[in-house]
Amino acid sequence: MRGLIPDSFIDELLARVDIVDVIERRVPLKKAGREWTACCPFHDERTPSFYVSPVKQFFHCFGCGAHGSAIKFLMDYERLEFPDAVEELAQSVGLTVPREGGRDERPREDKTDLYALLDASARWYQEQLPKSAEAQAYCGKRGLDAETIARFRLGWAPAGFDGVIKALGNNERRLQLLTEAGMVASNERGNKYDRFRERLMFPILDRRGRVIAFGGRIIQKPAEGTPADARKGDGPKYLNSPETTLFHKGRELFALWQVKQANANLQRIVVVEGYMDVIALHQAGLPIASM
Repeated sequence: MRGLIPDSFIDELLARVDIVDVIERRVPLKKAGREWTACCPFHDERTPSFYVSPVKQFFHCFGCGAHGSAIKFLMDYERLEFPDAVEELAQSVGLTVPREGGRDERPREDKTDLYALLDASARWYQEQLPKSAEAQAYCGKRGLDAETIARFRLGWAPAGFDGVIKALGNNERRLQLLTEAGMVASNERGNKYDRFRERLMFPILDRRGRVIAFGGRIIQKPAEGTPADARKGDGPKYLNSPETTLFHKGRELFALWQVKQANANLQRIVVVEGYMDVIALHQAGLPIASM
């Protein structure tokens, strides 16, 4: 069972953060006397009924009744669980969240290492993209500009079976983490190989903008000589990361992070079918698309 966060730390955290700053980074606020006001981000309205009190350090909506502290705002607005909301606030003010009693199913440092390794994987794929004429041609054919490619951190998984393994799995610990993160798979003989090969790579981010998984799209047939036990025919057109400690497919939406970055007062999203559909709509000036 996960260790509890001490009440004394919650009190310290709420004393350190400024709720106006927390909310204003996400919702445009206007000064109204001693308080701040805005159209409520939790229901549709035209006349502002959402108030933030810097003195009492809480928010309240007279329209829908939404009310609470900075932690509650993050939970509702970012759709975070309580521990994740506390972690995000603590990080913003340079505090480390302590735990008392209980025991994590997985040590927090393991999750931290997984996040770091997945981010490093995304960077490595990004570095490979300019080296692939096929990937560059495909992006050009789909009309993707450099800003869009950078915003979605698109990358390229090259041919071969150990690109990621050689780049990032340089010891047993890191190789184990790559396996846990879904980046490395094993064949029937137990030999490990890169799960993603010769695919355009789409990093999937969580609600805090951290890489938690990938989707990969084939844009050409596998290279000549690819062993049958790892290619399974030509493979599916799209290949996604498996379920992991960090990635639960039913809970995540691709590009939700980008949608939230582009829309301070998000009222709705449009769910479409594919990665490229999402990206094309964002580039066309409709940054409310997700999948």
